[in-house]
Amino acid sequence: MYRFLLSRQWVILTLLALVLIPVMIELGFWQLHRHQHRVAQNTLIANNLKAKPVPVTELTSPGHTVPRADYWRQVEATGRYDTEHQVVVRRRTNTDETVGFHVLTPFVLSDGRAVLVNRGWVPFGADQRTFPDIPAAPKGEVTVTGRLKADETTGTSGIKQLSDLPDRQVMLINSEQQAKSLGRTVLGGYIEQTAPAAPGDSPQQIPTPDSGSIGAHMAYAVQWWLFTAAVPVGWVILVRREVRDRASAATRSTPERETAPA
Repeated sequence: MYRFLLSRQWVILTLLALVLIPVMIELGFWQLHRHQHRVAQNTLIANNLKAKPVPVTELTSPGHTVPRADYWRQVEATGRYDTEHQVVVRRRTNTDETVGFHVLTPFVLSDGRAVLVNRGWVPFGADQRTFPDIPAAPKGEVTVTGRLKADETTGTSGIKQLSDLPDRQVMLINSEQQAKSLGRTVLGGYIEQTAPAAPGDSPQQIPTPDSGSIGAHMAYAVQWWLFTAAVPVGWVILVRREVRDRASAATRSTPERETAPA
């Protein structure tokens, strides 16, 4: 009665089911790992944002790669803005998803070293290749507070480094890249400025990272595992239906053979 399982159609169907089961199990674990990563990141963001600001030189130094454990740590620095070497970072969005620039200004410390400060977002000027109008930074010695971030690279950000960029425009926030143009020592990573606030909210400060949303990854994981369970159940239902249909067909054909003329 089950010899139909050896037919081409049923062999293909069975093999498809056997392939789908491990694939969907793996997809479920992939979503679970994404959920766990998001929870861990939210915890890291929340804890680092709550921490008391420390001098930026305690967490980074020239050539230092900021580890993930120090992302969003509250840091402070005292010095002066070097607006002569200020650049803008292309293709950055604000909270309304409007494309513009981030304003990247070197901040010179008392020992002569510098740290990059992302002062915030400004809109385009006449077009994307024109250097925008940027509100002046405070003059003289000031204390800047912000969130520590790691240098951006194409590998970590997915942003391609383009050639033939307009003057004073860059694609990535990278301390080693800026150190070459500044001619001075630059601390690794950069600061997303949170204080002092710019007059008139321009440049617009970078929003505080979200530490509360966890997304739907866990729901997707459960969904994939339910699909996994449904595959063998569905296969059994189809087999039983095929057996029932074949038995019914056989029953209908039996009387016809018995009454046929000799």
